[in-house]
Amino acid sequence: MPGLSIQQQVSLLYKQQSRRILATLIRLLGDFELAEEAMQEAFSAALKQWPNEGIPDKPRAWLISTGRFKAIDRLRKLQRQTAWAEEFIDHTEQSLSLSTQDIDDDQLRLIFTCCHPALPEDARIALTLREVCGLTTEQVASAFLQKPSAIAQRIVRAKRKIREAGIPYEVPEKKQLPQRLNTVLQVIYLVFNEGYCASSGDNLVNSALMDEAIHLTKQLSNLLSKTEINGLLALMLFQSSRRAARTDEDGKLLRLDEQDRSLWDNQQIKEADRLLKGILPKPDIGPYTIQAAIAGLHADASHYKETDWREILAFYDLLIRIQNTPVVALNRAVALSMAFGPEEGLKAIKHLNHSGTLDNYHLFYASQADLHRQLKQFKQAAECYQRAIELSEQSAERNYLQQQLEKLNKS
Repeated sequence: MPGLSIQQQVSLLYKQQSRRILATLIRLLGDFELAEEAMQEAFSAALKQWPNEGIPDKPRAWLISTGRFKAIDRLRKLQRQTAWAEEFIDHTEQSLSLSTQDIDDDQLRLIFTCCHPALPEDARIALTLREVCGLTTEQVASAFLQKPSAIAQRIVRAKRKIREAGIPYEVPEKKQLPQRLNTVLQVIYLVFNEGYCASSGDNLVNSALMDEAIHLTKQLSNLLSKTEINGLLALMLFQSSRRAARTDEDGKLLRLDEQDRSLWDNQQIKEADRLLKGILPKPDIGPYTIQAAIAGLHADASHYKETDWREILAFYDLLIRIQNTPVVALNRAVALSMAFGPEEGLKAIKHLNHSGTLDNYHLFYASQADLHRQLKQFKQAAECYQRAIELSEQSAERNYLQQQLEKLNKS
């Protein structure tokens, strides 16, 4: 990393490698909190030592080894050395493994641990997003459309369950993989979505999270031959192909109809197309494969006006039969508006929120605002834009919505 100071290189390493380092430390130390503290101490040690000693040839292995020894030292300095601590130290000294393959596999091991069937499903997802992927409690709460305090309690209870039940840190045997697969795929896609469109902060896109999700899915594909694994991989590749075109030079959000399609990554589109063609004829396709087909139709259109919205709507009709969630129904309503006009889309949207699930979902209001605008119902559009702005925590999205509201006020 020429041209960067030691501090900048350590910061970059933390950004790119900290979750993999943490996953390995959790395997070696067998405890979430201890591993988290050990990792922080290892990075602090790097900031102190590397300016004088230089960056080691294998910085990730150095950080893992340093973190492990920091944890053992801490236990040895306890005023009262318990039998458990002695046994724990002995275990970590025996279990140390820093081969490249082991380190690369550790995140996958940890995902399967966090997605163990002994944990409630919502706890599995929340724990994995927080610990494996490094999302903040607020970001996880945003993915669940829930309060951060409730998510924090869920994560604490899940960690306690793993510790008390002795759930192992390992990828299960192949015969056990299918029962955990759905949760694992759901988690990976939530991670990708946080990278594709961050729930909060100044930057819309987090490429590191997107790449990590794609990397994990490819590892899964090597472990298990399942249609939906390749369906998810195709979906993420289609969406990832657009990352460079989603904002302008100033970070302003660009809608699909505003994007420069020459910036789309044709290599990723071709790879996704190849995967999709191999799985679409299969009878066991699921929601990820169907969403990949929708994304593929967007990728096939050389211009926004050439998008086949009726075909997209047909896929949404199929998707909603197997995944009838409010968010899928909202996306279907938007496709309906594109195929048959804003009146039809608005009718569909207004029937979606009887349970109040979408009350705090900014895109629920943003979609209505856009349809009201198209129908020249400017008062209703302004009210919906204002509500969407209040709910959005993402700067690029909020700025875009504010610009739309200002355009309305001038009309």
